[in-house]
Amino acid sequence: MPLSSDEVGRLPAAVTMKQASDALGISLDVLYHLARTGEFPVVRLGRRLVVPKTALLQLLGMAEETTSNPESA
Repeated sequence: MPLSSDEVGRLPAAVTMKQASDALGISLDVLYHLARTGEFPVVRLGRRLVVPKTALLQLLGMAEETTSNPESA
């Protein structure tokens, strides 16, 4: 079952592949395939692959907009 937007918002800075697959509503096999082909952003920590929360939020269309240029405000 996919995670709710509240549950996704409470995730830590880096999530497991299982948490990411749950949030996206796809299987772990598909997620690992996407990671291997470079279609999904992952970070290798030792032998583990983790997903940066910011990348997951962007893929879900939930990334918070930030103002990087104060002159444009």
